[in-house]
Amino acid sequence: MELDGKTVLLTGATGGIGRAIAEALAGRGVSLVLSARKVDALNELAGSLPGEHRVATADLGEDGAAERLAADAGEVDCLVANAGLPGTGKLESFSTDELQRALRVNLEAPMLLARALEPGMRDRGDGHLVFVSSLSGKAPSPRSAVYASTKFGLRGFALCLRADLAGTGVGVSLVAPGFIRDAGMFADSGAKPPPGMGTSTPQEVAAGVVKAIERNKVEIAVAPVQTRALAHLGLASPRIAMRAVSGGTASKTADRVAEGQGDKR
Repeated sequence: MELDGKTVLLTGATGGIGRAIAEALAGRGVSLVLSARKVDALNELAGSLPGEHRVATADLGEDGAAERLAADAGEVDCLVANAGLPGTGKLESFSTDELQRALRVNLEAPMLLARALEPGMRDRGDGHLVFVSSLSGKAPSPRSAVYASTKFGLRGFALCLRADLAGTGVGVSLVAPGFIRDAGMFADSGAKPPPGMGTSTPQEVAAGVVKAIERNKVEIAVAPVQTRALAHLGLASPRIAMRAVSGGTASKTADRVAEGQGDKR
């Protein structure tokens, strides 16, 4: 898809990764519908970008919010479903409300937005749906039962939806970051990545989103080669992956991440 002149709905726009995506898309001549929970932050972001953009506040953890957002956004050429909640920690540490919000924001809302927006794209014979997932959607890791379940589910949804939309002119892509420094849920937790894993930047995630749309890529992993390799190993052989992540450094890192994210659910 040629991005210049297109209209893109971006969720989770005011977080660090969302801002990087917004800047990259605006730099391609896109008109953005920027969505997040806080209107002041949305207005500030919209005013800082080149071009003309709209804002649409939405708390995607609320029942019916995804459908309302799709109606507010109107006709768009592309969806970038970037909004997400942390879901790190042992299962028993989650309240019922926290579980429901994680499932709704990370999995249900992208599905509902896609359902609402893709018929119009199909009618026009042109469009793209991008789901910002995670390498946690490929491999098991400690303290990630809730978060990874949403990302495994989002990956399956996106890949199957792409198959359903083949030949319609509507593309579907996954962008799967690993450990992101300077912004995002992992960086916000204050934890350090396991030794030797490496990190990527929000700008690299944004570049992945642009590439996914322009080249109609199936899936783009945004992570150093060693992190991508371990994620692929986890997908191919969960038994070996479980041995690698059980106990030791991986569990300690996961505990620190869970502690840092506990008040952000």
